[in-house]
Order: sequence, then structure tokens, then C-alpha cells
Amino acid sequence: MTRTAPDPLGPAMLGPVALRNRVIKSATFEGSTPNALVSDRLIDFHVAVAEGGVGMTTVAYLAVSPEGRTERDQIYWRPEALPGLRRLTDAVHQAGAKVSAQIGHAGPVANSRSNKLPSIAPSAGPNLLALALDRRATVDDIRRVIRQHGEATRYAIDAGFDAVEVHLGHNYLASSFLSPKLNRRKDEWGGSLENRSRLPRMILETVREAAGDQIAVLAKMNMADGVPGGLWLDESIAFARTVEADGHVDALELTGGSSLMNPMYLFRGDVPLSAMARTQTPVLRLGMKVFGNAVFKKYPYEPMYFLEHARQFRQALSMPLVLLGGITDLDAMKSAMDDGFEYVAMARALLREPDLIRKFEADSRTRSTCIHCNLCAASIFTGTRCPLVLGSAPVPR
Repeated sequence: MTRTAPDPLGPAMLGPVALRNRVIKSATFEGSTPNALVSDRLIDFHVAVAEGGVGMTTVAYLAVSPEGRTERDQIYWRPEALPGLRRLTDAVHQAGAKVSAQIGHAGPVANSRSNKLPSIAPSAGPNLLALALDRRATVDDIRRVIRQHGEATRYAIDAGFDAVEVHLGHNYLASSFLSPKLNRRKDEWGGSLENRSRLPRMILETVREAAGDQIAVLAKMNMADGVPGGLWLDESIAFARTVEADGHVDALELTGGSSLMNPMYLFRGDVPLSAMARTQTPVLRLGMKVFGNAVFKKYPYEPMYFLEHARQFRQALSMPLVLLGGITDLDAMKSAMDDGFEYVAMARALLREPDLIRKFEADSRTRSTCIHCNLCAASIFTGTRCPLVLGSAPVPR
């Protein structure tokens, strides 16, 4: 039978959650959480895209433990954070959208110098982000982190979230365990793909047990790390098949890149190295000047730049998939639906124009004004925004 592609702007179900359309604002660290708590600016950030028409917005990034943060002002799940998160979810719901919480542990992407807590990784080694050392995660650490994902999910339900998105990408902790380059363990948590998959699979099982059928569960996973020796399509597709067979996830969001070794693999477009360096400490600023061109490789921007990778997953899986990467107009959304993807995710285009979905609804010929300069990536620690928008200003510190 011929499949009829759904309308990307029409209603859809995501697990137990009814969405008004198939567009998800993907997670972008907002840089608006002083003292690791919700601010009015964070609420305004998500209300703007909710009022702008997205089906669901994603709050990023909510660490499952204090040492799992990428910097000290990032929210981590604890009772003190819940009242502010409830204010946020209530405000987004009032604007007509659903809201998801991205949960996870940064692992080797955590900044131990900022957090004042040791960072953990599959294997011990240098942490260039903190100019320190990652400690090899013990089995007790691993089991604690798994348990904390379940606790975070229960907190998310209490705070009124409609979904949780488990971060399995960008070489955060779960992703680093999947990586044959970063995971050099010889025990049951390393070596074969089956062993390297053990942590993320147990996390997803624990999250689903906590979520039940109350909220949706998504997983954001790397198709490719974008570094030699890292996770690649052969193993990531095999892992995705296992995730589908386990049955704990309502949808997979497909991404790529390493926050440690190749972050621009995710972003594509210009590399505003000087602007990014200005937000760092003097030591890191010097490091970026010396090594920045090696770490921040330039990839030309192309519309739907992850599509060819993602098609391999669509062919291999029957579960719902979220396509991200260069989705900036309604034609791209329709093309994604034609290719069998159930949802699309957008980030930079919505930073430039939070009301872009409303504009699509009013005129299907609308094109995003995002120019892929990536200056927004340089703003993540001073209040994530498009600096080209009139009136955009950094968060006061």
C-alpha cells in the first residue's frame, strides 16, 4: 500500500502525548539558569517558541547529577529546581505547546573546574574542557547514574513535563560509553558493541520504568561521532535496532558530532572562533587560539545535512524518528515526511525567528532568515540568542 505522508503542521501523537504539529524545538543550552535554577529569561525563551507555533519545545540540558553538568550554572535535578520548572511548563502549556526535558550526564564533556566536582568517563584521561583529568567511572558510579536517570524522570513528571529526551549523543557520558575511541574498558561495560551499549540501554529501561505511560520518552543519539575511530553508522544502526527491540523509546532523534573533538560536525556553517573564545577563561581562550582550528573544523552548510545518514536509519527501523539538521522551511519538512520521518527538529532557525512556524502557517513560501553564521553558538554561556536580532543582549552576570 502507498503511504500517505503526514502534514508536518498537522496534529500528531508522540507516545502518549498529543502534539499540535510535528515540529520540535530541539535542545540548545539556553545559558539562562543562574545558580542552576530557572530564570524568567529561560521561561521567556521557551514561551517565545511555544507562542511561535512549535508542537513541543525542549529544555536543555538538565543534568541527572551535580558532576554531570557542563558548567556550574546548568540545572541539575533536585527539589529546589522543581518550583521554577513547574512555572516553565505551566507557561509553555498556556502558550499551547508541549514541553520536553532533556536529561543526561555530561561525562567527559562536564567541566570539573567549573562544577568543583570530578568528572567521570568510561576511561581515565585528560579533559581539555576543564584542563583536568576525567576519572574512570566505577561500577558504583555507573549504577548510580542509571538510577539518577530514573529519579530525573520522576522529577520531570512532578514538574509537569510532557516528555523526557535522554541524551545519548555528542560524547556525553552514555555516548562516550558507546564510542570505541573513548571507551577503552575491558570489563562488561566496554569492548564489544553489546558491552558498550549496556549503559545507554539500562538508562533507557530505567527511564521507561519511571515514565510508564504518563509521558513520552525520546532518545537523542549519535549516528556518527565525526571523529576517526569513533562511533560510525555500522555500529550506530545496530545499536538503534537494539533500542527498537527493547521497546523503551517512543522516538529517536538522530544527531551527530562530538562536543569534545568535533563540535562543528553538528552545527555546519561558519566557525566564529574569535566570538566563542571571548566567552572563555583566559587559559581556554589561549587554548582555542592555538588549537581552535584543529578542534572546530569547518563544514559547509547544506539544507537537511544529516538526511543521507538518517535515511539509513529510516530504512533499518520501523520506530518513529526525528530528523534534525538544516530544517529551515516547510518544503524541507514535507520532504522529511515524504522520506518517512515522523517529526522534524529545529534549533538555529528558531533562535533567529521564534515565530517561524506561525509564518509557515501564514505563507508556505516563507524561508528562514538564519544565515548559519553560528554566532548563536558563541552566546551559549551569556544567554543563547541570535545576536543579529535587534535588541538581543547577553544575560547580566
